[in-house]
Amino acid sequence: MRDAWELLTSGPVDADRSVLLLPGGANAARSFDLVMAEPALAGVRLVATTLPGMAGAPLTGDLTVPGLARRAGELAKEHSCDVVVGFSHGASVALEMLLSGHFHGPAVLLGISMTTEDEAGFFVKVVRLSQKVGSWPMGTLLTLLPVMVRSAKIREPHKRELIADLKQNKARDAVKVSAAYLDYVAQDRDFAAELVATGQPVWVMHAEKGDGDLSDAERATLQAAAHVTIVTLPGSVFLLPDEAPQQCAEVIAAAVAATR
Repeated sequence: MRDAWELLTSGPVDADRSVLLLPGGANAARSFDLVMAEPALAGVRLVATTLPGMAGAPLTGDLTVPGLARRAGELAKEHSCDVVVGFSHGASVALEMLLSGHFHGPAVLLGISMTTEDEAGFFVKVVRLSQKVGSWPMGTLLTLLPVMVRSAKIREPHKRELIADLKQNKARDAVKVSAAYLDYVAQDRDFAAELVATGQPVWVMHAEKGDGDLSDAERATLQAAAHVTIVTLPGSVFLLPDEAPQQCAEVIAAAVAATR
């Protein structure tokens, strides 16, 4: 049986800066492989982890976003991480790490959704329907993910590995972790304002079309803060770490530089 919170590391063990990487829903730690290999992050210690219930990883512990943030914060301390990076579901965990005080330092939030409206409507409907009628709608969605990845502009052999990881997902587990995630973003909270209030340097990255989005109000709140940087990639990019690894690595490098 696989270990919970399995780790993938790269870079010098004695590096003076370390980064914790939290993947998106249905993805494993190695979804950050291409980002970790980018020259912009040479010399940085990179620690990626697979979240519970993702890519076949066992369900364990508290699966709520606050619960995941608590454990991720412990990992960040154990590995002396100076920066936290999250993609999609992982970005919400990184956000909660900052808001709850489980992490203090720069953060990079890739493809984050801060409200239900920011999320893909189809995904929300599939998760909520699966809670009512059983996991088969989620199972159908999971069978479509590898098809989407096959048509994406992702380098080999990373594409094959990504597809293999996606096929490891279990519909019942995916419903549990996804429902907990949607419950988090559905709260009546102004996450953008709370994020700004932390005072931590933050980079928020989206594509013009892709995974996650920001409302006009959220964007205005974040843009007004001097310590928050919004990065928008042109075109359609749904899997930021896989389809735009260079751009992601450059943003992460900027966050690392902010710790010096």
